[in-house]
Amino acid sequence: MLATSFTGTLSERQGAPVERIPTPRRLVDWLTVSGLAVESCTAAQLELARELREAIHAVATAAAVQDPLPAPAVQVINDHSAQGRAAAVLTPDGRRRWQLSSASCVEDALSVIAADAISIVSGERDGKLALCASPTCQAAFFDTSQSRTRRWCDMNTCGNRQKKARFNAHRRKTPSSTD
Repeated sequence: MLATSFTGTLSERQGAPVERIPTPRRLVDWLTVSGLAVESCTAAQLELARELREAIHAVATAAAVQDPLPAPAVQVINDHSAQGRAAAVLTPDGRRRWQLSSASCVEDALSVIAADAISIVSGERDGKLALCASPTCQAAFFDTSQSRTRRWCDMNTCGNRQKKARFNAHRRKTPSSTD
C-alpha cells in the first residue's frame, strides 16, 4: 500500500530512527519508484512530505489499535488530498496509474498518497491496519494476508531480525551437545 509504504520511509521509530528520505533528491527517487515520478523537489516540499508521512503514521497507528483518530493529523491528510490535481488513468494494459498535473508537482504526488491513506483508514480496502511486532519498529502496515494475522511490517527486515534474535537466545540457553 502506497500510504503505509510511505510511512516506512522513517524506520525504527521506537529505536534509533532511520530517515530514508533525508534529501529532496531521495524523495524524488522514492516517488519515482512508487509510480509518482516528479522531476524535482524543494526543501519546503520535502518538509510537506514529512508532515504528511507523520500524519499518516499517527492516523494509521490510532486506527490499528482502535483509538480515536487524532484530529490534527486527519486535517493534514485531508488538506493534502484536496490540494492535488492528480488523475487516475487507465493504461493500455488495463492497469491504473496516476497522472500528475506536471512532472514537477510534488503536491500532486502527496495528494495521491493522502488519498490512499484515506481509502485504507476508511475501510474501503480489503485488509486491516496493524502494527509491526518488532519493539523497535512498531510501523503501521496494511495486512492483506488471508488470515489477517501478519506480525511484521516486512519479513525481510523486522521479521528476520526477530526470528534471528529468538534463535540466538535459544542457542544461548541450550547447552552445546559437543561438551
